[in-house]
Parts: sequence; C-alpha cells; structure tokens
Amino acid sequence: MTPRRARPAQAAGLHCALAECSDLSDSLLAREAPARPPHPPGVGGLRNLGNTCYMNAVLQCLASVPLLTQYFRSGQYVTALRKDCKEVATAFAYLLTDMWLGDADCVSPEEFLAALGRLYPTFTKRTQQDAQEFLIYALNALHEALRKCHPRSREKRSTQRCRREVTASETSIITQLFEGQLNYSIMCLKCENCTYKNEVFTVLSLPIPSEYECTLQDCLQCFFQQDTLTWNNQIHCSFCETKQETAVRATISKAPKIIIFHLKRFDIQGQVKRKLRTDIPYPLTNLDLTPYVRPAFWKRPTYNLCAVVNHFGDLDSGHYTAFCRNSVTQTWYSFDDTRVSEIPATSVQTAMAYLLFYSCQPFSKPAQKCKS
Repeated sequence: MTPRRARPAQAAGLHCALAECSDLSDSLLAREAPARPPHPPGVGGLRNLGNTCYMNAVLQCLASVPLLTQYFRSGQYVTALRKDCKEVATAFAYLLTDMWLGDADCVSPEEFLAALGRLYPTFTKRTQQDAQEFLIYALNALHEALRKCHPRSREKRSTQRCRREVTASETSIITQLFEGQLNYSIMCLKCENCTYKNEVFTVLSLPIPSEYECTLQDCLQCFFQQDTLTWNNQIHCSFCETKQETAVRATISKAPKIIIFHLKRFDIQGQVKRKLRTDIPYPLTNLDLTPYVRPAFWKRPTYNLCAVVNHFGDLDSGHYTAFCRNSVTQTWYSFDDTRVSEIPATSVQTAMAYLLFYSCQPFSKPAQKCKS
C-alpha cells in the first residue's frame, strides 16, 4: 500500500514539533556543556570594517602598552582633554575599556575610526592603508587632544652675551611614552667645523641593508653609521660660506620609554615597487641600545619586545596582523582581526615583521576598571 503524503498543515505541524525538539536538545546540551573560560583582560579581536586590518593591528599593539592603557582606562586622560579636539582621545579610551573588559570575543573600533576620519579623511575611504602611516597619524591625533604647554627657559650663549629664552614645550602621555630625540652632528670635511641639530621622533624607520638576511642590530648600525654628503647633497658651511662635503652622524640623545622601529620593507624606486622579504631576527628581551645613545653616562637602555605588526603580501595587496604580549598573563597572542589565538614565544619572530614595539618599562598589571 502506497503511504499517504502528508498534507501541508500536517507537514508544518511536524516541522514545528521537530524544531521544538531540536531547541530542547540544544538547550539541554548547552546546560551540560562546560562554560567557556572568560577571555583574559585585553585579549579580544577587533572587527574589520572594510580593509581596516592595518588599523586593527596597530590598535592591538597600542592596547598592549600597560602605561598607555592605565592612563586611559583610569580616566586620567579626562583632565588633559582639550575641548576643541577631544573626540579621538575619548573614542580611544572607550575602545580600550571595551578591549580590556574581556567579556566579548571582539569589539568594533568604528567610533574611533569615525573620529580619526574626521581629522584625516583618507582613513574613511575603507581602502588599504600603510600601518606605519596610520600609527603616526593616530599618535599625533592623541597628542593634539591631550597636549599641554609648559614654559621652559633656555640659555643662548654667544661671544658677546648670554641671554635666556623662554619657549613653550608641549607634552602629553604620547610624548612621555613614545617621543625620543636624535642628535645629528654635522661636520664640514674642509674646515672640520661641527654643528649639532636635534630632531624628535616617535617612530624610527630603519633601512634593511641586505635582501637575504640581517639582524635588527645590522639595521640599527646602518641607520646610525656616519653618512657623507657629497655633490648635490652638500650642506652650506657657515665658516667656509659655501656648500661643502659634510659628514653626518646620528645618535639618540633621549631614549623613549616605548621605542617603535619601522622596518623599511617597501622599496620604491621610480616606477619599480617591491617588498623586501628579508628575514630579520630581533630579540624578544634585552635589546641593548647603548652603542647608539649619547651622552655615555646615560643609564644603560635595554628594551623588551611587547608587540609586533606583521605584513603579508605585496605593496598593492596585503594583510596586517599583530603579535602582542599580554601584561596580565605574560603570554603572547596572535591577533588577526576577530581571530585571536595564544602562541608560544618561539613563534613571535617571523620574516613578516613590519613594526616592532619595544618597552623600556617592566610589564605591570593595568588597573582593572569596569565600564560604567
């Protein structure tokens, strides 16, 4: 006997009954399944808002700097806010709070991107951008929102008189943590007169001296070695009163608490663009900058790695991720937009490293503060 086909109403009832059974079994399984352990504070993904992996990688690295997160999450930033440009700093503080609550798999940086985009519209286009350029713009926007002017006196000596100048010094949590100073000695190779010039920095862009293999120390030595300026690059000598060949050498006259190295992997010469895929080993601990710091009586500046921005792909098509050391768990994590995973310290060194964040400060646990 041929089985009778169920009527539509009967089929619908059967479907509902099966759905109810499925929901019931799912709820029972959910009760029986062990609760997933909560995320450690500061370990969560960031939503990609459309080609914003460059931003997510940089934000994860900044969120791994304990002194920076403490400053924003404790509310200290509020007293330094400037009324005319406070949106970026406020959005950054809210984002850090969300990232450090540990109650979500991922959070959205949309408000921060919108606030930064009002200052720098290029970041609202949702097109691929350079992580190093974004980092500089983000740090500058935070500094502008929090900067305070402090008068300082400076003596200017001459053969006739000594006079004191009063200048304004702008400081913020950004300059206190990330700003260093280079001192350039400029010597005329004809009369040997030597002059000096200071230049502040937040990111040091290091040349890569080899296409095949070199160390971070090789890159540093290449950056700080003496350079001779000849032909069209000659500098005017005030004693010779004409342009002369000049020897220029840079040293660090003020070492920052957080020093950021940009490995110049993108090489553009005219119409030719390429990415240098050189494997550059870098230390995770005890990076010694003593050879490049003057005066010599400075306390020996040694640094520990706290975060890395990686770049995969080519100049025109690529993807950014981050490796960050969590200050609470002392564990390294890989951040790829919303995907987060714990990694061993041996996996932190890769040939994809693009930005290196080193901290001169020991890791400390950020103050816990719940979002109101």
